[in-house]
Amino acid sequence: MVKRSLLFVAIASLLLVSCSVSKSARSQRDIFSGTWNLDNVYYENNSGNFKSVIFNDAEDICFEDSEWFFRDNNSTGRYTIKQSSLCQGGDRFFRWSVVEPTANYSSQLQFKFIDENRKDISGGYGYRLNIVSLTEQAMTLKSNVSVDGQPVTVVYEFSRK
Repeated sequence: MVKRSLLFVAIASLLLVSCSVSKSARSQRDIFSGTWNLDNVYYENNSGNFKSVIFNDAEDICFEDSEWFFRDNNSTGRYTIKQSSLCQGGDRFFRWSVVEPTANYSSQLQFKFIDENRKDISGGYGYRLNIVSLTEQAMTLKSNVSVDGQPVTVVYEFSRK
């Protein structure tokens, strides 16, 4: 009986350690928590004018001045696009996390779309953005994409609301 109890405690401890979030990721999650304004979307590493659909949702211009909310206690959030002649306005809900860096990479914001009832609506498909900078007042995220076989970096600049 004692051996079984010790085995159970050992397994439970291993599960807790393997499922826990690192101190660095927890700190970043705490900073993300709250409301942000997406001030600017622009492109690096290539020349020319770009018009793109971001997150398979809306054109890049629709994301500028959108409001993003991250709730860290249940890893859910939403972004709100303003209605206009070019943009289908409204809330988009997502589940998010901070992914720890592997060697030589920055931490990443990872998210996938959910409905109002927190059910996955993306078939498990999601997005990862590199966290370039993150402070209490501002953050910059980047994603690498390919345009005609050439690398382009999409840059998202946020400010705290």
